[in-house]
Amino acid sequence: MYEKKPWLKFYGTTPHTLTYPAMTLSEAVHAKAAELPQLTALIFMGARITHAGLDRRICGMSRALGAAGMKRGDHVLVCLPNIPQAVIVFYALNRLGAVPAMIHPLSAPAEIRGYALQTSCTWAVTLDAFYPRFAEVRGQTALAHMVICGASECMGPLLKLGFALTEARKIAPVPADPGILRWSDLERQGHTAPELASPNPLSPDELALFLFSGGTTAASKAIMLSSTNCNVLAIQTNAAGGPILPGDSMLSILPMFHGFGLAVGIHAILIQGGTCILVPRFTADGLAALVRKYRPAYIAGVPTLFDALASNARFGKAPAASFKGLFCGGDSLTRQTKERFEAVVRNVGGTTPLREGYGLTESVTANMLMPRDHYREGSMGIPYPDMLAKVVKPGTFDEVPPREDGEICVSGPTLMLGYLDDPDETAATLRRHDDGLLWLHTGDIGTMDEDGFFYFKQRVKRIIKTSGISVYPSQIEDVLNRHPAVRLSCVIGVPHPTKLQVPKGFVTLNEGWQANPDLEQELIELCKKELMPHSCPRCIEFRDRLPLTLVGKVAYRTLEVQEPQPK
Repeated sequence: MYEKKPWLKFYGTTPHTLTYPAMTLSEAVHAKAAELPQLTALIFMGARITHAGLDRRICGMSRALGAAGMKRGDHVLVCLPNIPQAVIVFYALNRLGAVPAMIHPLSAPAEIRGYALQTSCTWAVTLDAFYPRFAEVRGQTALAHMVICGASECMGPLLKLGFALTEARKIAPVPADPGILRWSDLERQGHTAPELASPNPLSPDELALFLFSGGTTAASKAIMLSSTNCNVLAIQTNAAGGPILPGDSMLSILPMFHGFGLAVGIHAILIQGGTCILVPRFTADGLAALVRKYRPAYIAGVPTLFDALASNARFGKAPAASFKGLFCGGDSLTRQTKERFEAVVRNVGGTTPLREGYGLTESVTANMLMPRDHYREGSMGIPYPDMLAKVVKPGTFDEVPPREDGEICVSGPTLMLGYLDDPDETAATLRRHDDGLLWLHTGDIGTMDEDGFFYFKQRVKRIIKTSGISVYPSQIEDVLNRHPAVRLSCVIGVPHPTKLQVPKGFVTLNEGWQANPDLEQELIELCKKELMPHSCPRCIEFRDRLPLTLVGKVAYRTLEVQEPQPK
């Protein structure tokens, strides 16, 4: 039963022993800056910003935006990579009482238009390099005001010079417009702008930000979260994955538009007095260089990130003894990737395991994590402190016995406020059970063992129906990924004249392996040994690469669209 949670054994806590501050996001960062002013908060491209310096810039930007006409309750589209301006404006908006809607910096014009309309944004903050995409659709939205940043404004002197001589020349000038404000001007104005009439107008439980669902199984939804949601998640992460000590650093590679990147990669670190090493764009070589230079204590990433690092020669020479926590989420972590990565870490003096977790944006991000010294293959761990989880028969509130498939439900203080302007979907997702608790129905099929460890099987909507039998693609992918030739796999259902659908596999290969009919048959035979007949793929298509979503998951819906349909 879900009450059997081994918090004490694995985390050293019992239910409700953690304390959570009754603060807004910006207040929590301000409090830590007052306590540890001289410690480094941000590192970016050769520049460092202390906690006190970050707090000053947050306060100054909130005053400048207020003086420019932004007010409490305004919705603001934030389209920035992981650069200091993104961190500063996120907390400045919170201090002002405005609500950021965090979107991917590479969003296409049509996506920008959709996000702006969905959240009724009247302001946007973005880079000068991204402005043309906004200009294309700005007139179709309510975006009356824009704040334009330059990527080099927060770089160290040498890198700023190099950027000016290279990348800056490729950026088209942003036209003069009464509705366009420059970040550099606002920062200067922040020194003299009057203090806000009410510096902290939001309460901790009010709407503080919008994050968007990944849209892998349906249209993207605007998820409403509070400061309390994010503060709780940060403290739970510290209890389950830390302790994060003042001065500890995180390689902040996951983008701030994603709950994992925002709450774990940024907020959890800052409110513990740690340092965020901001990485605006991922390359394995670049990440390896940062590890060698700064020796971060923590890395949080998706499986494709750790797979790329495990294959990178430079990372294989980086010192790993400094690692205190290596966390993987966003998609299922294969044993092959885990073992390959941990072998590389051991070769350079590290002993820290790669720990898989589970979560979803409707609960900010992670709500489960594998304990540090207790690995169970295929499991995504146990619930965070003060989170409950159970498995129910789909479509009901009835809990199923251990090891029986059902829908995973979670309950606790990180559950979202709801979906924006979608009460029906909110009511279907957040449901009050007979125990009186509010439960989030995740839409994920999984199991729980007798000790309270959970195992992910499949998204509810990602089930292949073949001859009326449910087939879970992730189970087939698990088998394919065990073969030494397979680097990455994805399985979809393709039309069949009599069975409705049958599984088809897509595979990328490890170095040294060649795609050929013999290998295809070998993989199919492996599936026949491990799976029921109806779960075996009928064919395997080899590809140089598989399409990925914006957060690094395999985009199986893209493969479904690409698959030829019968005439």
